Amino acid sequence: MEQEKTVNRTKSIVKVSLYGIGVNLILVAFKAVVGFLANSIAVVLDAVNNLSDALSSIITIIGTKIAGKGADKKHPYGHGRVEYITSSIIAVIMLAAGVTALKESIEKIITPSETDFKVYSVIIIAGAVVAKVFLGIYFRKKGKQFNSTSLVSSGTDALFDAVLSVATLVSAVIAMVWGYNIEGFLGVGISVFILKAGIEVMREALNELIGVRIDAELAEGIKNKIASFEEIHGAYDLVLHTYGPGQLIGAVHVEIDDDLTAKQIDTLTRRITADVYREFGVVLTVGIYASNTSDDISKAIRLAAEEKIREFPQILQMHGFYMEREAKVVSLDIIVDFQEKDPKAICAKLCADLQEKFPEYRFYINLDRDFSD
Repeated sequence: MEQEKTVNRTKSIVKVSLYGIGVNLILVAFKAVVGFLANSIAVVLDAVNNLSDALSSIITIIGTKIAGKGADKKHPYGHGRVEYITSSIIAVIMLAAGVTALKESIEKIITPSETDFKVYSVIIIAGAVVAKVFLGIYFRKKGKQFNSTSLVSSGTDALFDAVLSVATLVSAVIAMVWGYNIEGFLGVGISVFILKAGIEVMREALNELIGVRIDAELAEGIKNKIASFEEIHGAYDLVLHTYGPGQLIGAVHVEIDDDLTAKQIDTLTRRITADVYREFGVVLTVGIYASNTSDDISKAIRLAAEEKIREFPQILQMHGFYMEREAKVVSLDIIVDFQEKDPKAICAKLCADLQEKFPEYRFYINLDRDFSD
C-alpha cells in the first residue's frame, strides 16, 4: 500500500514536471526570436532563464524517480532524501541565473545598446508573463499537494521569472514610447531577488539534510495520542528523522507503572506504534521509563528533586525518574535549554546538590536534548 502511494506520487510529480518542460521550451523559442530581432539582452537572458527552468524540471524528474526507489541492502531507509539534493541543485541553477543576470545587467548599464522593440514583441513578452505566473502557481500548488520540495522550488523560481519578464516588458514599453533604455537597472533589481530566492531554497534544502527541529504541531499530536492511553503517565524524548518527504522514522520514551508485566508492556507498545502510524504515518520505536508506584521514599526523593530543579531556570524538564531501593540508586533525565553554554556544569551541580541532600543514595542524571518541546 505504502509502495503504491509512492509510485503514484512519483508519477504525478513527473507529469507536472513534463508540463513545465513543455511550457518553458515554447517560451524559450519565442523569447529567443524576440530577443535577437529586438537586439535586447534582457529578453535573450529571459529565454536562457526559461531554458534553465526546463533543466530544473528535468532534474526534478530524475530526482523524483531516484527518490521513489524502495529500500535496498545499501540504503535500508530508501532514497527519499534525494529530493532534498534535487532542490539544492535547482537552487544552484537559480543562483547561477541570478549571477549571470546581474553581470549582464551591470554591463548593460555601463555600455547600453539601442533596442528595437515592436508591438508583437511586447505582446509575446506579456503572454510569457501570464504563462509563468500560472506555471509558478501550478507548480507550488502541486508541490504542496505531493509534499515535493523540488516542485515548490521550481514554482518559486517560475514566479520570480514572471517578475523578471515584467521588468523586461516595462523596459520594452519605455524604450518604444520614450526611447529610454532602462533594461540594465531593472535587471540589477530583479537579479537580487533571484539570488535571494536561490539562497532561501538552498537553505531550506540543506536544513532538511542537516536535520531540523520536529514540527511543533506534529510533535504535540503524537504526544497527545500516546498520552491518551490510560497506562501512560507521560511521553518524552520524541525524536523524528526524515528520509524524504512524508517518510518519518523516530523513537519516544513513555513512562509506565513499574509493576506491569512484559506481556502487558509488549501489548501496549504495539498498540501505540500501530495507532501513531495509522494517524501520523510515523514509524515509531517505543522505549520504557518505569515509574515507582508503591514506594514512599522514592516519592519523597522525587518531590525533593523537582523542588531543587526549580532553582535552575535553565532546566526545562525532568523525566525518567526511577529509584532502585535495594541498590540505593536514583536515575533521572533533564532537558537543559539550548541557550545554556555549559549544560554539563548544570547537570553536575544538580547531581552534587541531590547527593548532598541524600548522601546514602547515588544519583545518575542523563542530559537530554530538547528535540520537540
